[in-house]
Amino acid sequence: MSVSAADVQQRFDLTQGEDPIFRTIDGSNCNHSIDVSSLAGKSAAYSLLRTRGLIRIGIAVPPTADYRITNVNNQYGCNESDVISMYRRPLPSTNLRFLSTVMFDGRESSAATGTTKILFSNYPDSLLKDLAHQSVDATVNHAEGDGSRPTLAEQQEIVNFEMALFTAQSVGRGTGRLDTQGATGGPIPLVTQPFFISINSSVHFLLPKSQFELPGGLVTPGDGQFTPAISNIFDAWAGLPPTNPRAAVARGQIIFNSRPINITGVEGINDDVAAGGLVAGGVASLQGTCGTCHDTPNVGNHSFPTPLDIGTGDPSPANPSVNLGGLDLSYLPSITVCKTDSNGLPTSNCKTTTDLGQALIDGKFDHVGKIKGPILRGLSARAPYFHNGSAQTLLDAVRFYEKRFGLVLTAQEESDLVAFLSVL
Repeated sequence: MSVSAADVQQRFDLTQGEDPIFRTIDGSNCNHSIDVSSLAGKSAAYSLLRTRGLIRIGIAVPPTADYRITNVNNQYGCNESDVISMYRRPLPSTNLRFLSTVMFDGRESSAATGTTKILFSNYPDSLLKDLAHQSVDATVNHAEGDGSRPTLAEQQEIVNFEMALFTAQSVGRGTGRLDTQGATGGPIPLVTQPFFISINSSVHFLLPKSQFELPGGLVTPGDGQFTPAISNIFDAWAGLPPTNPRAAVARGQIIFNSRPINITGVEGINDDVAAGGLVAGGVASLQGTCGTCHDTPNVGNHSFPTPLDIGTGDPSPANPSVNLGGLDLSYLPSITVCKTDSNGLPTSNCKTTTDLGQALIDGKFDHVGKIKGPILRGLSARAPYFHNGSAQTLLDAVRFYEKRFGLVLTAQEESDLVAFLSVL
């Protein structure tokens, strides 16, 4: 229920660039000064969609922003500094019951769009309303409709359909069915997977318990009872012979659940405002695991609206084409943004990024580059990875974390972790 770059390229080849996905409103690298009258022109205009599966989203800088865009270096022509072109992978339209915010930058769950932040106290009503609002935007804007809005009844039908969809890998290469020998892979278990906003969140031990009491008072989110054992899908395969492909999946699950990661330099955790702006302080260095961020049990996204910047969109100061995790971002435009002073003038406090993230929605300089973590189920079908398609394979994604956080894995451990991720 998303797209892979390989699938987009196939659609381009089969239709000579005439498939409905190839439209200049959001499928092309820019929406002006381009020529799509020839096949060569279409190939160039839609290169990011073909090779990275990226959709262009033009978002206006909030008028109340506490920053100024001082430079936009967009090699595709969209160099405007008032409406910024962001290039992002389409998120899956499935497993939506587990969302703690809608869209990578949370714009469909924020006051900026007249929608509601999803909290424990208002879930699932807030989620349903946010999805209904998104259905209007998608229909009127991205789908190039005739301007008429879906009726309330039509919005409800769309949301009902979306909320009933569950997706997960059902069969793995070499492993066969993923719901055999005691494993619980596939989409069926997701239908009854327990979930509430902030379930298993590692940030809530800092928050007042009274904000998150459950009916009956049996469980209180935020009580510090976080467990890094995010996934138990393949526990039953742990005792299989080491050469069995299913054993590799079980080993990868153990690595995902338990391998220590020294989390540093992550804005949203290590900066002066952590936990989505709810907790002041931050932690300079946090000993965590994959589950510190991918905390929703057996799903893997943020269970709480916690936008983070792990560096997937920020080029290295020394070499703007390569970021700190070794990802080549030379195919993306770069944007320089500077915090403004009390007179609205740019200061020397500046950042260069390829994606403004949440800052382009709420206008806060401190939120530059912060985005949400997506749901991990069904990864194999939607390469490339990260919000900007910067990791072509799951192994590339794993190696980003190795370089970015100093995570040391052997070649076998890399293979095992990829085996686990590929069958989610």
